[in-house]
Amino acid sequence: MRKKLEQAAVKVMKNAHAPYSNFHVGAAILLTNGKMFSGCNVENASYGMTNCAERTAIFSAVAQLGPKIEIQAVAVANDHGVACSPCGACRQVIYEFGPDATIFFQGAAGPKQAHITELLPEGFRLQ
Repeated sequence: MRKKLEQAAVKVMKNAHAPYSNFHVGAAILLTNGKMFSGCNVENASYGMTNCAERTAIFSAVAQLGPKIEIQAVAVANDHGVACSPCGACRQVIYEFGPDATIFFQGAAGPKQAHITELLPEGFRLQ
C-alpha cells in the first residue's frame, strides 16, 4: 500500500505548477474505502493563493465523493529529494478527514512515517 501511494505521489508531482519556487510536490491519499486520489502543488503569482499537493488530493476526493470521506494514509513526494512533511495547514486538513491517518514522507535522514497526531498533536474537528 505504501509503495503504491508513493508511486502515485511521484507520478502526479510531474504535473505541479511551480514556476516560482521550482519545487514540485505530489501527494496521494488512500481512503478507508480503498479509493486513491492524488494531487500536486499549484502555485500562483499571488503566493497566498498557492495550494499544496496534499490539500489538492483531499479536495479532489471530497469533490468526487462528498464530505464523508475518511483518510487512511497519505504519501508525499518532492522533486528535490529533501525532507518534506505536510505543512501545518495540510496537517489540519488531513486531521479533519483522517484523525487516524498515517503519513509517509521524506525526512531529513530518509523515508519516514508518522501518525497524524504525531505531526499535529492538538488537531481538532468541530463534529
